[in-house]
Amino acid sequence: MSGLGLVLHPTRDVTEVVGIIERWAKRHHKTLMVREEDQHRVSSCIVPVPADEVAARADALISVGGDGTMLGALRSAVLDPKPVLGVHLGRVGFLVEIEPPELPEALSRLLSKEFTIESHACLACDVCGDDVVAFNDIALVRQPGSGFVNVTLAIDGQQYGYYRCDAVVVSTPIGSTAYSYAAGGPLISPAADSMVITPSAPMAGISRSVVLSPSEKIRLELEPDSSPVVVEMDGLVFRDPATEGAVEINYRRNAGLVVRFDPLRYQERNQLKMTLLDLPFLPEQLRELLPEELRRTQREIPPPC
Repeated sequence: MSGLGLVLHPTRDVTEVVGIIERWAKRHHKTLMVREEDQHRVSSCIVPVPADEVAARADALISVGGDGTMLGALRSAVLDPKPVLGVHLGRVGFLVEIEPPELPEALSRLLSKEFTIESHACLACDVCGDDVVAFNDIALVRQPGSGFVNVTLAIDGQQYGYYRCDAVVVSTPIGSTAYSYAAGGPLISPAADSMVITPSAPMAGISRSVVLSPSEKIRLELEPDSSPVVVEMDGLVFRDPATEGAVEINYRRNAGLVVRFDPLRYQERNQLKMTLLDLPFLPEQLRELLPEELRRTQREIPPPC
């Protein structure tokens, strides 16, 4: 492994984490690269390259931020997937695994290839002729104060109905915990190959989530009476408000490669995070997810009289 690409959170202070990576790279004689736009945020020892070349020139990517930064790193490497190591600087991350103090050991294990790869699918989309990929979801969202999203749904060329709502969200399994879930959609196991279409605040037409197989092709086409619609990709605005056009969506397997050092630990931590989604964990299940020190303290506290 000769070069590592850094993908940085756009606004958070990444100085400490980048410093850890830089010191490790110097000891191991490894090249670090960063987007030219982020050159002012790092030292002169890190090589600036055009944004679209970071993933192509790197052997692996290090995402410094939260899930949004991680998704950006995965999208940047979708044409030639590279392993992506996530370093946690966010709030509630479902994709990132490593905390900053764990970085030196994690980087050494990355160098010696002591890790496993977690493969992720994406949505490959044609948005009015422009190609775009989304690892969480793609959404057609109404412009506030201008009516409703009115779109027809076709699957493999067969018309199935229409939506009249605030937004239509198409998500992958890992994206099912995000916008789709907030709109009332189901949680899909990351082990499943599927897509889910969920309307947000439906007024007419299809009012429930639809789960589809990975082989089916989705087409959402704006109706003439639709309000201006914004297209969001993984929560980012990709297309400004428009009143005509169509989005075609295909499921693509193995589009993103996430580095995992301890899959069981990662799964247990995500179980705890999932309680934020009001899933009905039993008290003893939650206790088992606590650190050993807290579990020991809990055992020492006598039960109430």
